[in-house]
Order: sequence, then C-alpha cells, then structure tokens
Amino acid sequence: MKIAGFDIGGANTDLAIVDFDHKGEIKNITSDFEYLPMWSNKEDLGDTLLNLIERLDNVDSLDGIGISMTAELVDAYSTKEEGVLDIAKKVKDIFDLPIAFIGINGVLSFNELKNNPLEIAAANWIATAQIASKISSNCIFIDIGSTTTDIIPIKNGKECAKGRSDFERLGTGELVYTGTLRTDLATFVDEIPLKKNNYTVASELFAISADVFRVLGKITEEDYVCNTCDGKGKSIKESARRISRILCADLEMLSMDEIIEISKYIHEKQVKQIAIGLKKVSERENLDLIITTGLGKDILGSKAAKQLNLNIKSMNDILTDEECVVAPAIGTAILLEKYLKQ
Repeated sequence: MKIAGFDIGGANTDLAIVDFDHKGEIKNITSDFEYLPMWSNKEDLGDTLLNLIERLDNVDSLDGIGISMTAELVDAYSTKEEGVLDIAKKVKDIFDLPIAFIGINGVLSFNELKNNPLEIAAANWIATAQIASKISSNCIFIDIGSTTTDIIPIKNGKECAKGRSDFERLGTGELVYTGTLRTDLATFVDEIPLKKNNYTVASELFAISADVFRVLGKITEEDYVCNTCDGKGKSIKESARRISRILCADLEMLSMDEIIEISKYIHEKQVKQIAIGLKKVSERENLDLIITTGLGKDILGSKAAKQLNLNIKSMNDILTDEECVVAPAIGTAILLEKYLKQ
C-alpha cells in the first residue's frame, strides 16, 4: 500500500509518500515540501498538492491521501472552522482517492469532519507522535518547524498532551510559538547587550530567525524557504543587514563581528524561550528523555534539552534529516494506512 501524507501549514505544505508492505511495515519514504503562504495564496493549494506528488510519484499509484493541517489559523479565514472546511473541500475536490483527515482524537472521513471541523484544527502533532513512540514509549518529543515548536509528552506509547487545541497548548507549555525561520526577532528579544551597553530592540518586522541562523551558518540559503522581511536576498550579508535594523542601525554602523555577537545572543534567547515550555512539560509529566525533530531539532531543540540537563535522542535515529523536517506528513501517512486497513 502506498499512501501520500500531507501536512498543510500556513507557510509550508509538506508531503511524504510512504510505501508499506503487506504487514504494514515501511518499505520506502520519499518526501518534499513547498512554500505556500496560505494567508495570500490559498487558492493555489490544489495545484501545490498535485505538483508535489508529481515531483515524487504518480497519483494513480497511490492508495490513499492523508491530511493534517495547521493552515486553518491563517488570517485569510475568519474562523478556524471556516479554514478547516475550506482546506478539506479543496483537497476532496482535487483527488479521486480515499481521503481522511488527522484529528486530535483519531482519523476522520470528510463527512465526519464536516460535523466536527475543530477536531482537525492543528492536529498534526498527533501524527508526529506515531513516530516518536517508535523510538521510546516514554518521552517528550520536540518538533521545531519554521514557525512553531510542539512539545508533546508520550507515556506508555500514547501521547498525553494536557492541551488539545493550540489555544489550550499555549497554556500548558506544549506549544511555543517560535520557530527556525519565520519568527519575528522582536517578539522574543526586548534588548541586546553590545559595546558595554544595553540597546532596546525596534519593534518592527525587520528580521526573522532565519536571518540569525544564516549569519551563524546554521542553515543554508536553500533552507531559507520563506520570504525575507525586506524582499531582498538570503545571503549572509543581506541577513546581517536585516539584523542590524532591529537596532536601527546598518552595516556601516555595525561590523560583521558585532552582528555575529548579536546573533549568538538572540539564538540563546530563543533556546531559553523553548526551554521554559520544555521544563514545564518535563516536570509536570516526570519525563526526562527528549526526542528532537524538525528543521530546528539540532539548532534549538537539542540545545534547550541540554540547558535543562535532559537526555536527548534525535528522530533521525529512524528517519533521515530530510524526513525529520516533514515528520508530521510521515506520521499522517502511517495513521491513514492503519485507518484504511480497518
């Protein structure tokens, strides 16, 4: 059985095509993703889904399509219910295959989804839990993507998050709204120490976390898949220029060494931001094994766990680094394969 799992985010749409043998064991995984800003280009979703599949395989070779989503939150939709229903309908209209959707309490058909659309909203972490539980039945997994960080406890092989919706998880430490690429630096940094002084940060969208990690050499230009704040390029120098602006400066006023110093400080602040949520979940659940995944697994996740002296494993014990970036899509395919065999 060959299943396509999609994770439709607000900024990126991820795909994993998973080939299963007759026992349900994974034989092969191929994956890809595409930047699609749903807040402005939601009508392109159908074409994006088809294009992604065609880059990897043929639609006719698939046995089913699984969907998880977080894009219902984008401001193109007045409510999350409106977003879920619109995205689900776009998927249903584009594919003539068995389709089901990942919800916080299981897998739903399109008709079931229509009766309870909020079950589907931002439930992709349920899919990722399928993979983390294969590494350890008692752990916390941290999935750090371009925009957000999921911190989900697993006990006895089952996820046991106290919060179910994004709103609830923001109050439990299980969702930290910070990520590897798209996070506005001014949202988590108030001031920066430099030249024996403390400088307050300009509260403007001048630079994002991707700029910090470009300057520090943590990501490549190819990894920087979102738009830049100024519409310019993604070179280290261009990222440095954007970072200088958060102090109302430029590269004639600040040296490259100073920009690197600033970037290191910002990096540590973001690690601490994630560590606060992780500490809350770890102490509450009495779990000390952390499994990291996502684009930020090494850049941010492992560092937050080390700061708290927790044990660390990476999801690339069973997946490649590229597959870790689309782990929710892989988990979505795994859940759909089980659903179709019922």
